[in-house]
Amino acid sequence: MADRMSAELRGMTWDHPRGYAPLDKLARLDDRSGPRGPYPYEPVRRPLRWDRRPIEDLESGSLAALTSGHDVLVVDHAALGTAVADGCLLPLDELFDEAELAAWRDGAVGASYDSHVIDGRPWALPVDAAAQVAAARRDLASALPGTWAEVRELARAYPVTLCLGGPHAFLTFCALCVAQGAPPCRYEGTVVPPDAGEAALDTMAELVSRCDSEVWRRGPVGVLEMIAAGDGPAYCPLVDGYVTYAGGLRYADAPAWEPGGRPGSVLGGTGLAVSRPRAADPAVRDAIRDHLRRLCSPAVQRDLYPAAGGQPAARSTWTDAEASALSGGFYRATLATVEAAWVRPTGAGYVPFQDAASRLLRDGIAGRVRPRSLLRDLDTLYRSWRCP
Repeated sequence: MADRMSAELRGMTWDHPRGYAPLDKLARLDDRSGPRGPYPYEPVRRPLRWDRRPIEDLESGSLAALTSGHDVLVVDHAALGTAVADGCLLPLDELFDEAELAAWRDGAVGASYDSHVIDGRPWALPVDAAAQVAAARRDLASALPGTWAEVRELARAYPVTLCLGGPHAFLTFCALCVAQGAPPCRYEGTVVPPDAGEAALDTMAELVSRCDSEVWRRGPVGVLEMIAAGDGPAYCPLVDGYVTYAGGLRYADAPAWEPGGRPGSVLGGTGLAVSRPRAADPAVRDAIRDHLRRLCSPAVQRDLYPAAGGQPAARSTWTDAEASALSGGFYRATLATVEAAWVRPTGAGYVPFQDAASRLLRDGIAGRVRPRSLLRDLDTLYRSWRCP
């Protein structure tokens, strides 16, 4: 037993079933001899055991501290820039050839693969895909809004909430600007053009004034659980989509600003990154390659991942009629949003800026600070990140 334990690889994922259940299921199958049921793959040379960290750490935590004790890390692409600057991750073109990487890129939904590319090099492989989408109680009689004007109208008749906990106040603001055709962080000295920013903040402030702060201050899991409970909010126009809750919710594409426009949304999901220090051992590097290749394989992404409650990054699952039916329609109902979702910056220091920006907007909206003043403060924060 001691020899086997010393040969194990260690992974780090996040502490929601969507983040750990498929990985744990695969690890349990590795422990069993005999037939592997509907999951055809070769046994691996070394087992991979997964530790868990809070979702808040996934969204905001440092990766450098984790790479000394873990071989494989489930990561948010927004944190990659700092990790790359710290030198703690292995670029994956050192593990896989160009043809194999191109196949994963072609098979990924939306920008799930490209979101993990920095300076032309892949630093993680997409294993989970998500974006902000709309979620509602299944008993909501009204048709779900297609535009933000319709969201505001619905809020006059039903309890509507936003999801502004953690980094999501800033991400909601970004999504509203994307819907207006003004993707953030592309402008000299300002996050977004003032007219788009003020319209986004006006919309957020109106909706916050109509909903319970005990709800809108929560993160995605908390908001979705409160909607599914049936005695709280009836609808949220922008919340990270979780197939986990599809049985009790109706999902739909994120609202557009104008009829027929682009759904405003920010890409989420996770990727598999590799610890550079741990991969220095050639035997460990080979074992890591085996695990990443298998986790991103069609058999695991198409079959095992959704069956275990995961949310795969393979587009073939999102377009599959059977997978969509088994998920209560989740995949097909939100595919257009995931495909169009905006990719956050991945520059070093972005995550602290995102966190600070979210606190600024959340507190400012709650305190009824004028949008123009909030935008000035947001731009000051942005310039301090871009021009330290």
